[in-house]
Amino acid sequence: MTQALNPSIRRVVTGHDEQGRAVVKIDEICSHYRQGRPNAYVCNIWTTDSTPADNNGDADAGKREGKFAVIDNGTVFRILDFHPGVQKRVHRTESVDYIVVMSGEIDMELESGHEVHLKAGDVMVQRGTVHNWINRGTETCVMAVVLVHAQPVQAGGHTLQASG
Repeated sequence: MTQALNPSIRRVVTGHDEQGRAVVKIDEICSHYRQGRPNAYVCNIWTTDSTPADNNGDADAGKREGKFAVIDNGTVFRILDFHPGVQKRVHRTESVDYIVVMSGEIDMELESGHEVHLKAGDVMVQRGTVHNWINRGTETCVMAVVLVHAQPVQAGGHTLQASG
C-alpha cells in the first residue's frame, strides 16, 4: 500500500491586527514536516517558551528552529506521523504529554514490555514514563500531541531523568 508522506493537516493560527482586532494570521496546510527517525515525521503546530505563555508578536512559533522533546517552562503542540515499521526509540521526556490518536493504530510499549494498543479516537496522558511507539499495522498512525514541561519524576527515592 502506498501512503502519503505526511497527512494533510490544516493549521490555523489567530492573532491581532494593528487596531487590536482578532484576525487569522496563518491558514495553511502543514508543509514543514521533518523526519524525526526512520518512518516517523513531526510537524510542530505551535510552541511556547514561558508560563504563562506570551501571545504578543507575529513570529511563527510553529516554525521555531530546533528539535524539541520539550521546551523548558513551555509547551510544544505537534502532529506525529508514524508509518508502519517506525524505528524503535525508547525514551523519557520531562513533560506531561496529552495525546490524541487522530487516525490509524499504534502500540505504546513501556520499559517493562507491557503494551497498550491505541486506535483513532483514543487519548493518552504520558507522565514522564519510559516508552516506545510501535506501528505494526499497514496504515500510518497520526497523533496530535501537546507536551508540557514538567519536573523530573521522583520514584523510589530516585530522580528519573529524561533519556533517549
